[in-house]
Amino acid sequence: MQVLLLKEPRDGDSGPDPYIKELASHGHKGTLLPVLSFKFVSSNTLSDKLFQPEKQGGLIFTSPRAVEAVKKCLEAGERQEEWKNSVKDKWNTKSIYVVGKATAALVRNLGLNPIGEDTGTAEVLSRVIIEREDTNIPPLFFPCGSIKREVLPTALRENGVPLETLTVYQTAEHPELEKNLTNYFTEQGTPASVAFFSPSGVKFCLDVIRRLSDEKLTQIKFAAIGPTTQDAMEAEGLCVSCTAEKPTAEDLAAAIAKALQ
Repeated sequence: MQVLLLKEPRDGDSGPDPYIKELASHGHKGTLLPVLSFKFVSSNTLSDKLFQPEKQGGLIFTSPRAVEAVKKCLEAGERQEEWKNSVKDKWNTKSIYVVGKATAALVRNLGLNPIGEDTGTAEVLSRVIIEREDTNIPPLFFPCGSIKREVLPTALRENGVPLETLTVYQTAEHPELEKNLTNYFTEQGTPASVAFFSPSGVKFCLDVIRRLSDEKLTQIKFAAIGPTTQDAMEAEGLCVSCTAEKPTAEDLAAAIAKALQ
């Protein structure tokens, strides 16, 4: 059956997208449609922070995009050698916190050792940080997007763990989203399942999907990558058929396959 995945395809050089592959192993055909576009900002401030690890208590990454901002920053300043030879080792004496496997993999590519890859949500990660960190450390540095949720900053603040946030990318609707969705529905018809990967995705896509699927809307099995996205879908009055146990391709594909039985 046809499954519409509302996320951008993985970078072309890293083989087939895991979501497409996992769905195919269950006999379903997945199609990826990019929903968001990103603009990187604050690169000078980010560079200053990255090259002064002694002033920070550690690092927090809750999205692949924030790690990408760091990578771009190192490339733009041509400071990869300095990073490789000394700076990354200084960071590795501190805690580098991450949510999810995709973010952890990118953090490892920077030469850093991530903690928390199995946490899956910012809520769970914040509990890990609170258990591990003292309140008298230098601030943990949290590069994030313009649409970050306040769960993690609030939890750390309430528990006295110092935190410094910096917006390193801005999130907007993908400029061709409506056109791409319309083309998909015209060519493939209404999919058996639609998967959302973020609250922003719900915000930008739902009205268009409602209009294109019309009376077939109730036949679609709607899937969520995690509890935060599920909450956003339910807040819009959608009936969520399944939520991935963990935010991985394997778990989401298994949940969708079960819902489509």
